[in-house]
Amino acid sequence: MALTSSPEQPLPVRTISRAIGDWVNRLGRVWVEGQLTEIVRRPGLATVFLTLRDPVADVSLRLTCPRAVCEAIGAGLVDGARVVVWGKPSFHPTRGTLALAVVEIRPLGAGALLARLEQLRGVLAAEGLFAAARKRRLPFLPQAVGLITGRASAAERDVVENARRRWPAVRIVTREVAVQGPLAVGQVIDALRDLDRIPGVDVIVIARGGGSMEDLLPFSDEALIRAVAAAGTPVVSAIGHEQDAPLLDFVADVRASTPTDAAKRIVPDVAEQHALVTALRDRSRRIVEQRLKHEERGLADLRGRPVLAAPGRELDRQSESVNELRSRGLRCVMQILAGAERELAHTSAQLRALSPAATLDRGYALVRRTADGSIVRDPAGVDTGDELVIRVAGGSFPATAGARDPQSV
Repeated sequence: MALTSSPEQPLPVRTISRAIGDWVNRLGRVWVEGQLTEIVRRPGLATVFLTLRDPVADVSLRLTCPRAVCEAIGAGLVDGARVVVWGKPSFHPTRGTLALAVVEIRPLGAGALLARLEQLRGVLAAEGLFAAARKRRLPFLPQAVGLITGRASAAERDVVENARRRWPAVRIVTREVAVQGPLAVGQVIDALRDLDRIPGVDVIVIARGGGSMEDLLPFSDEALIRAVAAAGTPVVSAIGHEQDAPLLDFVADVRASTPTDAAKRIVPDVAEQHALVTALRDRSRRIVEQRLKHEERGLADLRGRPVLAAPGRELDRQSESVNELRSRGLRCVMQILAGAERELAHTSAQLRALSPAATLDRGYALVRRTADGSIVRDPAGVDTGDELVIRVAGGSFPATAGARDPQSV
């Protein structure tokens, strides 16, 4: 129903807002196609806010979607995904905004492809095919480089010319294959296995120029990814431009942003290596010269020390010290011997003075009984006929007691 108004009788905002809301509510649910942007997931909130953009007309529409519906899409719900949504338009009179309450989301076109690739990437990553621990280092200077690329392609030219410019003696074994379309996956796998069996091929490069996402799909094929993971030779991925990221980049041992970058990674630059060797040689020479100068200064310091400058002087000093110590020791020994000699003489004199031999020297005698060796001190204790031993200064002799003289009693 048309609303009647005039400059003299204008309608209030609430009336217009309510009328718009009533008209929008009569639209019912509709299917809308567009590109997702500005995805907002707020913690604890059961609703996800999105923006659906029309890339042709640059028109956008706000979406509200239950979290469960968004989670059902999984990895396909990303900025830039092309989708078809089913929802009911609603107008909020208080804010004057139009939104679409979504009840279903379906990936469309590239969005569906991205979702499928993301799901495959998750499966392969869970198996460990993308793990950093399984990636191998490239050899410093490979005997031969295997190259898998399109026939007479710019990628082949970039790899070959840049590799030979860096290292002219490099040997490149090329396998030309289809790099897009239904035959690409099988041919790339066959070429990979063929190069992997050739002795001397130390690294394999898979190269292709840029293209659309659909053109690069063969390099995200599961069969090719598993073949690269099973290869015994390190593999370098050089697909498209830097912003392209096929699954081959994740499983390859080295990911090059472009074919030219791949050439820089597989062989060293001969000029850079020559400059490096020269710099290291000069550095080694400087280190050796500095060490020699340091040792020369050390020898000069040693030679300047008195002990080395005049070694005889130190020997003379030590000789004088030894002589002095020897003289001192000799004096000490002589003093000790003299004291001991004096003490011995004094002790000998005392011993002679106290010895019974001195008494015997004066004419006395020592009389003992032969029977028991006892000393005779009293003549009354000796009977006539007792055997005696008489000791005088000159020695001992036996005697027999005679009759006692009465006058001596």
